[in-house]
Amino acid sequence: MPDEIRIFAGNSNKPLAAKIANYIHQPLSACEATRFSDDEIFFKIDENIRGMDVFIIQSTNPPAENFLELLIMADAARRASARRVTAVIPYFGYARADRKDQPRVAITSKLIANTITTSGFNRVILMDLHASQIQGFFDIPTDHLYSARTFNRFFANLNLTNLVILSPDVGSTKVARAFAEKLNASLAIIDKRRPKANKAEVMNIIGDVKGKNIIIRDDMVDTAGTMIKAAEAVANEGAESVVACCTHAVLSGDSINGLNDSPIEKIYVTDTINLEPLNLPDKFEILSVADLLGEAIMRIHAERSVSSLFD
Repeated sequence: MPDEIRIFAGNSNKPLAAKIANYIHQPLSACEATRFSDDEIFFKIDENIRGMDVFIIQSTNPPAENFLELLIMADAARRASARRVTAVIPYFGYARADRKDQPRVAITSKLIANTITTSGFNRVILMDLHASQIQGFFDIPTDHLYSARTFNRFFANLNLTNLVILSPDVGSTKVARAFAEKLNASLAIIDKRRPKANKAEVMNIIGDVKGKNIIIRDDMVDTAGTMIKAAEAVANEGAESVVACCTHAVLSGDSINGLNDSPIEKIYVTDTINLEPLNLPDKFEILSVADLLGEAIMRIHAERSVSSLFD
């Protein structure tokens, strides 16, 4: 395997890329991803990759340069005669713009998928898309992995009792229900209405939360308004304890302080986005998805099935 596979890391999440490389016992390949004095991106591959199976690890969270860097890396690999180039995108940015829900708006996630497809990639690996149908936006093979494997294993080992899994909105119900089944827990749902973008208003709780240990399950936490209001709602209804788990910790604005001051006792997130620069408070705990992504890379390289990783 080492003679045929090459792993490249963009600048968006080098810590995760290093963990993935360590999992598959393969060092990160040599490259330069730097800037000119005017901030234009310069990328160069510093080793021979002719005929190699190339995997480029890069989340596309803001700034937009992360996405542009991904495209430039693909072009360099293709022009260097790589046999196959796969984009490993732990966090796919712009996933919330997946439909035309009002007049004269862009379906940005489709635009991003089209650009990735035409930039030279042969395959894409994604994780916990905001909407699963985004897979269909790509005209190349796409593997959609789920962090549920990581969270299920972690929480099962805690042997928690009297559990209720809380979906903070109707859109997260499917994920929360599957999580509840794995942990033999009950399910509750927040009936939420959003008056405008990034503003959440809790309206009603569907399910019994009084005296229960609550785990809020969501795919991403951005401004954290939804998660905080959900935690406050169940706390006011007499929940025994409240923790939260979320795949993508976008954490924009004043979300970190808001979560730190909320009734949530512990917040479990994954490392799909590099969180090292944020110096998160002790209330946060980061779980790694490197083994899941690394296993997918090894199976794809060996032309073996990855379907078992979707469970």
